[in-house]
Amino acid sequence: MTDSTSEPTSKRLALFDQMIAKGSVDPFVHYARAMELRSLGAKDAALEAFEGVATRFPDYVPTYLMAAQVCAELTREADALAWCDRGILAAKKVGDAHALGELQAFRAEVE
Repeated sequence: MTDSTSEPTSKRLALFDQMIAKGSVDPFVHYARAMELRSLGAKDAALEAFEGVATRFPDYVPTYLMAAQVCAELTREADALAWCDRGILAAKKVGDAHALGELQAFRAEVE
């Protein structure tokens, strides 16, 4: 595991970076890159990547819960709650009841 200030590399991360560099507009590719960073232990880089996904693809609801979980892992509860709140709004906007329930439940855990 690497510390959260460095950005590690992996074959999957390199593949996602290549796809994004080629202009991928698939939100899953950008989200998967953030998830790969998280799995490699680069939590700060993962949060930055999740923010990029949320900015570029605000209706891609899974982003918000994952970012909130990373914030909670970093003991940044206020940030976790803010991500949950953003996600709850996004889930309501797109009508994703399942994600809405998950975000509300996680928010209650963090409070």
